[in-house]
Amino acid sequence: MDRIMMRVPLDDHQRAVAEAPLDRKVFLEGPAGSGKTTAGVARLLALLDAGVPASAVLVMTPTRTLAAPYDRARHAPAVQAGGEATVITVGGLARRMVDLFWPLVAEAAGFAFPDRPPTFLTLETAQYYMARLVAPLLDDEGYFETVTIERNRLYSQIIDNLNKSAVVGFPPAEIGARLKASWTGDQSQRRIYDEVQACADLFRAYCLGHNLLDFSLQIAVFRDFVWPLPQCRAYLTQTYAHLIFDNIEEDTPAAYDLTAEWLPAFDSALLIYDQDAGNRRFLGADPELTYTLSALCDDRVAFAASYVTSPDLRRFAREVARSLHRPAEPAPEGEAGDVRAALTYAYHYYHPQMLDWAADEVGRLVHVEGVPPGEIAVLAPFLTDALRFALMNRLERDAVPVRSHRPSRALRDEPATQCLLTLAALAHPDWGVEPTKFDVAYALMQAIDGLDLVRAQLLADIVYRFREEMRVLHSFSRINAEMQGRITFLQGGRYEGLRTWTEAYLKRATPAAFDHFLSRLFGEVISQAGYGFHHDFDAGRVATNLIESVQKFRWAANPDQAGGLSPLSAPGAKPLGQEYVEMVRDGVIAAQYVRSWQPEREAEENTVLLAPAYTFLMRNQPVRFQFWLNVGGSGWWERLYQPLTHPYVLSRAWQPDRPWTDADEVAVRQEGMYRLILGLIRRCRERIYLGLSELSEQGFEQKGQLLGVIQRVLRHAAADDLEVA
Repeated sequence: MDRIMMRVPLDDHQRAVAEAPLDRKVFLEGPAGSGKTTAGVARLLALLDAGVPASAVLVMTPTRTLAAPYDRARHAPAVQAGGEATVITVGGLARRMVDLFWPLVAEAAGFAFPDRPPTFLTLETAQYYMARLVAPLLDDEGYFETVTIERNRLYSQIIDNLNKSAVVGFPPAEIGARLKASWTGDQSQRRIYDEVQACADLFRAYCLGHNLLDFSLQIAVFRDFVWPLPQCRAYLTQTYAHLIFDNIEEDTPAAYDLTAEWLPAFDSALLIYDQDAGNRRFLGADPELTYTLSALCDDRVAFAASYVTSPDLRRFAREVARSLHRPAEPAPEGEAGDVRAALTYAYHYYHPQMLDWAADEVGRLVHVEGVPPGEIAVLAPFLTDALRFALMNRLERDAVPVRSHRPSRALRDEPATQCLLTLAALAHPDWGVEPTKFDVAYALMQAIDGLDLVRAQLLADIVYRFREEMRVLHSFSRINAEMQGRITFLQGGRYEGLRTWTEAYLKRATPAAFDHFLSRLFGEVISQAGYGFHHDFDAGRVATNLIESVQKFRWAANPDQAGGLSPLSAPGAKPLGQEYVEMVRDGVIAAQYVRSWQPEREAEENTVLLAPAYTFLMRNQPVRFQFWLNVGGSGWWERLYQPLTHPYVLSRAWQPDRPWTDADEVAVRQEGMYRLILGLIRRCRERIYLGLSELSEQGFEQKGQLLGVIQRVLRHAAADDLEVA
């Protein structure tokens, strides 16, 4: 155990959890920042130091991003060689087991070709197939004609309904009925729910007919067919003897069901529960249900002290709970705290003035007070393109390193994606995808370091011409001397390097696989010195994610992988690259990529983070200073507009025939805002800066619920100070 202390400093409570007997099951709860995950990592190391085979240890988390501390621990140099602990999500475990026991369950599960291997779909490929099936219904039969959202969001909400049915445990055929039973508004919405059901049924039937498994089918097949197999239970129980399950409050009823049945078979277990969390309810999280797992454990341990927040911030958290009529944690004996010392704010009338103030304060912290940029997070309920651009532009102007993270951002909205796909279209004229001159100019501006939009547009107007009925890039040397001077020979030489690389690729006898092409384009050209991706960490991350996305798309289309059933590999099908480009242009949302959540270089880690508030919570990494923007906005309180689904109605706690009322909506909004605010406070060490502007980004007056909460908190603090005086 002394070796563990050298690697992970522990207090007495954490040490007791880490050293728990190897035949005890422990339920550990506490607020964020109280050292629970540190105790979990220490428990993993203690098991390995006690001689437990690493292969017998199972670590589960709701998402791969939350597993980062355990990944680092199991790969640490001090860990004994000989096997590796399994770190996985319930969804990942389901996929592995379905793949392993496929021959035993495929026919019973209703797949049309049980003798052929399955194809596992990512979020992106699932949306691709959904689009192929639903787009004709939208165009020809008037489906969802009253719904005013983009098609990619429409597809994702139908898929989300199927996912909810799987993780909650009700048949997918009940989706429409449950949604209609809760609806109390305009009757035309009931027809929309019928169309949602029809699309879900069509997609499920198509998957069963082509051996395709999206996330919902992976969970359903595992739960209903694989997990009940004696062979599966024997395999899992004989393989894993010790369980660590962290952040169980963010997991789903499917995870609860599996854990409740499996728990007695483990020799030891550590279940870790974060109080006042459950921020993934919109994805099926059920903290109230998973908390009942505590009754199945031998010991219950509660951590209370925070290793993150200051006394002033803890006072702020208590005052927020008081303002929202929530039970607050009792203050430690002798601790008072000053709310006003925890907050910094300034009133502004216009939104840009607030952004200027926030950027100036970040710059002051970095350049004057010497705060590492990685200890600062700038957060907003929703991070729009305009807000992201405005803030990043201001911070970069002040020489503050900054990066943004928006995991739900569509691939097509990323400038790096647009650049790569435009260059790919130029290198594959057989696709018939002809970028506009503006697309080419924008791609050149992104690809060539220091090339501004004016010169990029001038260059594209001259070199992007027809040749043999195809648009191609012509040589820089063919431009007259005056224009060459305006563009500069430095930029012209870089352009020529990109053009000659593309021309050499066009002369290949057979084109490379699309992901291989993108890898070569990135590695051999645009990531080199003099090109746009050389120092741009965001662009490099997007490029890597895009390549991974294309690779998985190719696997789904590969006849060997899909058992010859994929329509992407059928005779006469479009080239895979062309299909992918069209899919991205339709706005398919990017899947989660673990590398987007974890900085890969020290220089990248030491940057100011710009992210949506919920994204920051799921990173589970505290910072010294937080900036909350648009505090007066309604986004801190309102739920996302989801006309085709409903995360609370499609939950296990909801009675299927009960209507959803305005009182229910107000209650869940208030509860969601409270959990969000509390989660942010508990992940801040020193101070929170509140960005206040009377007018919003769109020019509307801002008087949101969070602003009212903060005003009440400050009034209470002032009144308490007067009483003391």
